[in-house]
Amino acid sequence: MRNCGTLRVSPSLHHPRLSVSSFNNNNNNNRLDVADDANYTTKQSTGADAFKWRLVIAYDGTRYAGWQFQQSPPTIQCIVEKALVRATKLERKDLHLVGASRTDTGVHAWGQVAHFVTPFNYDSLDSIHAALNGLLPPDIRVREISPALAQFHARFSARSKIYHYKIYNDSIMDPFQRQYACHTAYRLNAAAMRQAAQYFIGKHDFSAFANASRNDRVPDPVKTIYRFDVIEMGALLQLEVEGTGFLYRQVRNMVALLLQIGKEAIPPEIVPKILATRDRKELAKYTLSAPPHGLCLVAVNYTEEQLRLPADCPAISFGRHRSIGKCKLPLY
Repeated sequence: MRNCGTLRVSPSLHHPRLSVSSFNNNNNNNRLDVADDANYTTKQSTGADAFKWRLVIAYDGTRYAGWQFQQSPPTIQCIVEKALVRATKLERKDLHLVGASRTDTGVHAWGQVAHFVTPFNYDSLDSIHAALNGLLPPDIRVREISPALAQFHARFSARSKIYHYKIYNDSIMDPFQRQYACHTAYRLNAAAMRQAAQYFIGKHDFSAFANASRNDRVPDPVKTIYRFDVIEMGALLQLEVEGTGFLYRQVRNMVALLLQIGKEAIPPEIVPKILATRDRKELAKYTLSAPPHGLCLVAVNYTEEQLRLPADCPAISFGRHRSIGKCKLPLY
């Protein structure tokens, strides 16, 4: 890794607050009253001070239209925000929930990172962690909650992202892999795919591998790929790519071309030729995008400085284990 840390870090001595315009703390009906939990306590802040919190979220994207908020069909951000609204008693506009990656429809995540803010501090994060997972459907789980520095931003502070794409390469599809791996009955040449993947490594203009974005922003097409590995695990082929960032459908388009190379329909040397054109129409001559269900956002990496914990903050919550206080079985 290039000076990138993990999410498990030690506390620091600095705790700047984030200034926000307003917070609406009105109660709504049907909200979970987590304040009834004796362990769920808060420290109310004054003025416009705000506290920032980092989430690590895992989800099965099968039923959802990606991460980005929209009312219909449901998205991951929409569902997480509804749970946060009930758990914090704040309004959506006051939470300012932001995700690190706008995963597409049907794409999964193990290490999506997001942040939100509250006008109060917590004594402990275990109870709100349990409350959120109690409110979320079983295909979405908050794996970690931690305090974050004011300058931390889930998306813009990210130094690299890691995606895995799974291909099940056998004549018959494993039914237990059908929602998480793309199936191909063609016998793939993994060595050729591995050779081709090396051409993606480095700093390139990836315009030829990006679909038109669904928003008005004009993204920078120049990205750096740190590694692109093709790993054989029996019938399962796992493609692992790490880079500074990725354009809309870039990973799925790169995988789609590698699949054609693995089938030996085209040679590995086609990759730099397509890259040089900077034209999406050139890639379309050879392949369409790979299906979304094989793709998973595995991790988002940040520097140790970005992951420092503020002072006077609760410990990171990784979830709490239940235990039986005394033996409830009959003794014989």
